[in-house]
Parts: sequence; C-alpha cells; structure tokens
Amino acid sequence: MEIIIADNAGFCFGVKRAVDMSTDELEKENDSIYSLGPLIHNKQAVEKLNGLGLKVANSIDDIKNGKVIIRSHGIPNNIYENIKNKNLDVIDCTCPYVKNIHKKANEYWKNGYKIIIIGDKEHPEVIGINGWCNNEGIIINNKEEAENLPNLKKACILSQTTNTLDKFNTLVDIVSNKVDELEIFNTICNATSLRQNSCKDIAKKVEAMIVIGGYHSSNTNKLVEISKKYCQNVYHIETIDDLSLETISGYETVGLTAGASTPDWIIKEVIDKMENINNDEMMKAIEDSMIYLQRGSIVKGKVILVTDNEVIVNVGYKSDGIIERSELSNEPNLSPKELFKEDDEIEVYVLNLDDGEGNVVLSTKRVETIKNWDKVEQIYENQEKVECKVVEIVKGGVIALVNGLRAFIPASLLSVKYVKNLENYKGKTLLVKITDFNRNKNRIILSRKEVEMEELNEMKEKIWENLEIGKIIKGEIKRITNFGAFVDIGGIDGLVHISDLSWNKIKHPSEVISEGEEIKVEVLNFDKDKNRISLGLKQTLPKPWEIFIEECNIGDIVEGNVVNLLDFGAFVRLDSGVDGLVHISQISNEHINRPSDKLKIGEKVKVKIMDINEDKERISLSMKEALDEEENEEYVIENKEIDSTIEEIIKDKE
Repeated sequence: MEIIIADNAGFCFGVKRAVDMSTDELEKENDSIYSLGPLIHNKQAVEKLNGLGLKVANSIDDIKNGKVIIRSHGIPNNIYENIKNKNLDVIDCTCPYVKNIHKKANEYWKNGYKIIIIGDKEHPEVIGINGWCNNEGIIINNKEEAENLPNLKKACILSQTTNTLDKFNTLVDIVSNKVDELEIFNTICNATSLRQNSCKDIAKKVEAMIVIGGYHSSNTNKLVEISKKYCQNVYHIETIDDLSLETISGYETVGLTAGASTPDWIIKEVIDKMENINNDEMMKAIEDSMIYLQRGSIVKGKVILVTDNEVIVNVGYKSDGIIERSELSNEPNLSPKELFKEDDEIEVYVLNLDDGEGNVVLSTKRVETIKNWDKVEQIYENQEKVECKVVEIVKGGVIALVNGLRAFIPASLLSVKYVKNLENYKGKTLLVKITDFNRNKNRIILSRKEVEMEELNEMKEKIWENLEIGKIIKGEIKRITNFGAFVDIGGIDGLVHISDLSWNKIKHPSEVISEGEEIKVEVLNFDKDKNRISLGLKQTLPKPWEIFIEECNIGDIVEGNVVNLLDFGAFVRLDSGVDGLVHISQISNEHINRPSDKLKIGEKVKVKIMDINEDKERISLSMKEALDEEENEEYVIENKEIDSTIEEIIKDKE
C-alpha cells in the first residue's frame, strides 16, 4: 500500500498558537483557568488539555474568578465587555486573521455598511464576527440564502476563514447584483486554502482518502467535502480507533490529510497503524479474533446489565457486548430501561469486535432494521397503506418511522393542502403509502397526500351518490369571485351564482357572504360527468316579499335606505328587504328637478306605504306623506300640551 500525505495537514497557525499559549499558561498555573467553549474542535485534544487542568465554560456567567482563555475562533465585542466588568484575567488566543475580520466588520458597520458574512451561522467564528457589527450582520451559507437577500445600497462582504474559495466566489457573484456599493474582502485563511488545495491534489490520485479531524470541525468537514468530489472512497475519522484495517487494506493507494484542529500525535498514530497494515502478525491477530464472531453477523445473547445509557449483553464471546443508547432502537426517545431488563434473551447485530476497551460493540436497532426492511419492501410491492410516526422536522419535510425504519415525507406529500407549519406534525401517527423504496440506498419516501386523495375520492363518491335536487346541505365558502361563490360541501366544490345568493340585487357576492363562512344551501342542479354542482343560498331564506306582506300594510310609515336614483324617482329598500318606488313628486313638498337634488345613495329615510300591488310585487312609497303625517303628529302633541297648560292656569285662578 502506498500512503500519500498532504503537504498541508494538521494544526494551522491560529490553532497551534492557541494550544501553545494555553499549554504554557497551564504549566505555570492550572487553578481556575477556563476556556470559553472547547478550545478547538477536537475531542481528544480538548481531553488532553482538560487533563492539564483546563476547565471548559459554556458562558462567561459560569466563571466567577480566575483566567479566561479566548479560543482561536474569537468572541463578540459585548463578551469582552462582560469579562472586563467581572474583573477576569484574559488570555486572548483569537487567531490574528480572525481579529482582522473583527476590525473590518466593526469599521464598515460604523460607516453605515450592511455586513454580509458568508459562513455557518451556528459556528463560533461567525457568531464572533457578527458580534462586532452589533449582531446586525446578514449571514448566508448557500445560493438560496444569497438569492433571497434584499437589495441594499451599500454592503461589505466577509467570509468565515474555513470556507472554500469556490463557494465564496459563487455567493459573491450573486450578492454583487443586489448591492449598489459593495466592498468585498476574501477573508478565507491562506492556511485553509493551502490545506484544501493539497487535499484536492491528492484526492485526484488515490483510490481512497482518509480525513482526520473532529466530526463537528467545520474545516475538517470541508476537506471531506472536497475529497468526495474527486475520490469515491472517503473515510472521515477522529482517531485510529475509527479506522478499519480490513477496509483500508483493500486499496493500493491511500491519501491522508487532517483538519486544522487535529494534533500531530493523532495524525502520527494513524500513519503508524496504516504502515503496519501489512504486518503478518497483525493480520493473523485480526483473523483469530473473528473466529467466533464477525462484524455484520446476528447472534443471540442475554442481557446482564441495563443502565440509563447502555445495555450489557453476554454473547458467549471472550468479552461482553455493549449496546449504546443510540443503537437500541430507531425511536430516539426510548431509554434502555423501557426496552430491556436483565435476563432478557435478545438478538443483536455485531458492529465492532473491539471498542478500544476490549468490548464488543452491538446493536439491536440493526437487527430490527434488517427484519423491517423485508416487511417494508413487501408493503411497498403490494401498495398497501402503513402507519408511521413523525419523529423529526428537517429541511423540506419530516422524518418518520415506518416499522422502525427512518423514512422521509417531503412537505409537498404531507397533505393535499399546503402545510405552513411542519412542527404541527411532530409526534403524530399518520397513515401513509410508500412511493419510493430503495434498499441499497436506504431510501424510503412516504406520502400522506396519496392516502388523503383516496379518502377524498371516497368522500366525493358518497357525496355524488347522496346528491338530490332540492336537498338542503351544509357547506363552507372557499372562494368568492365576481360571478358567485364556490362552496365546499364535504370534498366537492359547488357554485352559488351571484343571482342565487340573495333575493335582492347585489353588485358583488362579498355584500352578503365572506370566505370561511358556513352556510346552508339548496342543490339546484348537478352533472357528475362534467363535475358541476349548482347551489342556491337565497332558496334557503324567506322571500323578502312574503315578509313584507306579512308585516306591513298600506298607510304604515317605515324606514329604508336609498339604493338607486333615477330621473323619475328613487328606489328605497325597506327593512324587510324589498324595494319600493318613491316617485319624484312624492319626495318633497318643494319642487325638485331630479331626485339627487334631495337624496343620495345609502341615505336612511322614512316613507309611507301608499299602495301595494301583490300580483306585480310593486310598492308605491311617499316621503312627503310620511313627513306631513309626522308634522301633524307633532302638532297634535304640541296642542295637547298647550291645552293642558291652560287648564292648569284656570284651576289656579279658581
């Protein structure tokens, strides 16, 4: 096997500086020294520093006294102020390149520029940069976020130091079209660029790439991403324990690189192990250890201990097996004690023969998974419906468990209706269909929408079967148009034409109804072949003329609103809903040329009913007669009051 090691791998300048400064300080004094967050994104290096006495604080509020180490990622400006106010000593290990980004962010923010940061909004370096522009920066990390930026007058672009140059240039091109005055600073660390270029050069030449670094390290993950572009076989490991000798031994050329947070001693351990891969004694030891157990095999065992985080199983091997909580079940919220108890006989899947401490690593989740794949495949082939439980919300949809397997439901397949808030589905059990199944790619796509469509079609069929002309049914107004309203009567929409909404003439349906309103309608007509249903609202309501005839008589004085003005008179709509005509000669005791001289649309008036033609459903009204009668009534009342006063005066004189 040929091993090709990248020229630029391991600690970058900023990380090495932070580790050296911290180590020097710990060797002088190791009491009350804290790093604000893990010093670097490497678990093993952090554990080594912890062994020297370094404590990790997640917040400045957790530190009462002592010294505070600022890691190479840097911190926001306001945290420096908090440290100063608490009178804590500071060992500032912020990478000088990151410090330079802080200065630019602060300078341009003060000069009125909008700061745009290209990077991961959750990364401590990006959080720190944003703190130097009053946390008002816009953080983008992909094309979609860049394209969604608003148009800006002036802005300044900065980058997380670990970004790839391709990504930086792509997003800058998009942003350039949205900003009138744009200042661009490529703040990608030179060491990052060198490391990424070395990684790319090697990945093109080898059969397999090994990238060493923390699983949560941004710059290490970038190296993994670059490696996968040019090499089909990429292995991201943290330590030698993550490296499979059996897998690597099958390649003739292997490339090796490491993230900026990976210590030299971890890199050396990996190289030593790979160089010894052809050692006959080592290969024999590996083969001997697999005589009774093999990775990937399913065996029976007995539970001998259950804790809050793991289950210990005797599988009849020279060492016991351990099932970690994450490997117990596909249901993430279940605890070991909810699943197993001591002396349970169970089937387990062998993940690893040695976890570094001599224990066999086992999984019950994998056994469950293997069996469930067969069940799910059969359900898919038979096109059956199956229940699933939503356990996680992700970008573009939700993750659900179907027979214990993780499956994806795209947001577009969650319902026949638009789903605004995916969180409402978390924890729900849904009846779904499997629309896509690929065992080799571990892909299961589910659809709740298909089931709902079938249910809706069944409901529609029942509605069509029960439709009768003249039948009164309930519905909900879904959409209003100029010509009428569409009403949902249980899965099918019917149309109420504007002429069937009200007994009175209306200009627009919104005068009498509103969207979302529940109403009763009468079935006027329907045609299943054309998928048309005609409905009527006014047919379910009393006719205004019938109300008027029952409640009003000739000679009554009533109120109404002016609804139309013509040259020969005005139409007044009475409270009962019918329209009556006030002839121009009956509007006023004064002479008027046109009704609009005295009246306006919408005005409330009193009128006297002069005549009723029941055959033609016409009403003649008079405003002046109503006015005269009202004045006469006032005159009578006034005379009665005068007569009463005179009688009281005469009585007083007597």
